[in-house]
Amino acid sequence: MRLLLIEDDLALQANLQTHLQQDNYLVDVASDGEVGLFQGQEYPYDAAIIDVGLPKIDGISVIKKLREQDISFPILVLTARDSWQDKVAGLDAGADDYLTKPFQAEELLARLNALIRRSVGQSSPLITNGPLSLNTKSCQVEVNNRAIKLSSSEYKLLEYMMLHLEEVSSKAVLTEHIYDQDFDLDSNVIEVFIRRLRKKLDPNNNYNFIETLRGRGYKLKRIQSQ
Repeated sequence: MRLLLIEDDLALQANLQTHLQQDNYLVDVASDGEVGLFQGQEYPYDAAIIDVGLPKIDGISVIKKLREQDISFPILVLTARDSWQDKVAGLDAGADDYLTKPFQAEELLARLNALIRRSVGQSSPLITNGPLSLNTKSCQVEVNNRAIKLSSSEYKLLEYMMLHLEEVSSKAVLTEHIYDQDFDLDSNVIEVFIRRLRKKLDPNNNYNFIETLRGRGYKLKRIQSQ
């Protein structure tokens, strides 16, 4: 999952970025509202964390501008501890949730995870597709109750596809959601990871979870439970 973090407190920004990366998120950062707004308009994020008190363009205005352009990824707004007005303003502008400072990183991760799940119609951390299950909290993957060991990149790819079941995603889109901005989008790395996932998840081709659509990309098929 790829996130946008707009926070002008550089110490807090670095701390949050570290925690988010440890939780398997890709994180792009901005230190003011102007840069953050540009990034939010230009790149396909799965969610954003936006502080209210930003220089150049305040956080509320950033949220309003993003929503005016029909940019719909979930937004978690960060507010000062006692500023209920900021909470209301953030929600009215189009934010999906808020968190007051100071806060624990674990709470931010839990709220963010829930926002991303709800944005694609998932209420539980445990996502299932026939015999395949993925827990977005523990990062555990199983097929028929057998644990599957995946690399970090393989997990990120599978998590994105599980959260977008039956959606066709191009190699460029998949790359943008599992690698940072300067990765070569023409690389065949996605083909390699798809091949590895197929081998690990379904070595005997019993389910054919991942379908290739020539010239369009890949999709994770819905499998009916037995």
